[in-house]
Amino acid sequence: MSEFKFSVGPWNVHEGGDAFGPEVRESIPLEEKIARFKEIGIDAVQFHDDDAVPQMNGMNESEIRDAAREVRTMLDQHGLAAEFVAPRLWEDPRTVDGGFTSNYPEHREFALWRALRSVDIARELGCNKLVMWLAREGTLCYESKDPVLSVRRLIDAVNQILAYDDKIQILIEPKPNEPIDRSFCPTLGHVMGLAMQTADPTRVGGLLESAHAILAGLDPANEIAFGLAMGKLWGVHLNDQNGMKYDQDKAFGAENLRQAFNQVRVLVDNNYGSNGEYVGLDVKVMRTQPIEKSYRHIENSIRVFKLLEEKARRFDREFQAQCVAERDYEKLELYVLELLMS
Repeated sequence: MSEFKFSVGPWNVHEGGDAFGPEVRESIPLEEKIARFKEIGIDAVQFHDDDAVPQMNGMNESEIRDAAREVRTMLDQHGLAAEFVAPRLWEDPRTVDGGFTSNYPEHREFALWRALRSVDIARELGCNKLVMWLAREGTLCYESKDPVLSVRRLIDAVNQILAYDDKIQILIEPKPNEPIDRSFCPTLGHVMGLAMQTADPTRVGGLLESAHAILAGLDPANEIAFGLAMGKLWGVHLNDQNGMKYDQDKAFGAENLRQAFNQVRVLVDNNYGSNGEYVGLDVKVMRTQPIEKSYRHIENSIRVFKLLEEKARRFDREFQAQCVAERDYEKLELYVLELLMS
């Protein structure tokens, strides 16, 4: 039996539209998704702000809180928690040039307004985590922004969110590219550095997504390990990726089982989850799937994780130590491959 708790977001069961084509499936109502998540073994739901409160830009702060409370009731009815809320800042006309790092003051003000409303929503949903995916905080044209000023603007935005709520924890989710091609915070190392410059570094940490690390040419298990070593890995989004292409969000382990195994192993070995952290999945249903099979990628990801977790827990550490002492890494490598294929 797995010792981990799992989370997933409503966007992981989507209509099949992508950067290269339109939607191919009907939308599934949020409550139907939540009920199905419970059935397949999910413990918590990840939210963007407008997953919980659609059309929030046209609502006042009281209306936003009221709408969020209705979603909390829905979660309670199905025995699910909310893991985090993330302001969706990359789909508004006012944030085409970035939110917190936009060249336009009124757009930076809007981005902060959305972020603070996300904190309000998190309060109502009963969670204290805000995820900042800095999707457009970078440049398409390098010379269009001052990179030093932009990083300082990110720090200032984080500080204003920290000041708004003394209980909120901010998890920055790095990505090197797409939809912009030069991010100001592309890796978990950048997240750690930025966190240390904020007004309260104890409340700023990271969330590592497997595919994002691969897109940066990095090993996701090592990025996870780096965050754990810093004491600041407060969330993961496990998935898979076929090389340094566009962000694919494939089912966990679908492309590289050994890489997936080492992600699970580093989580197991370092007691990830002992402070209430979830194993988050950010996997997208294939565009080719019919609507009635829209949850299979989540079920597959959980199944693969649990199979790899079992292998990680019976990993022979005495044999590993023997191989290390003998400096016979070929023998150790074969052991790992046989373990994975057994």
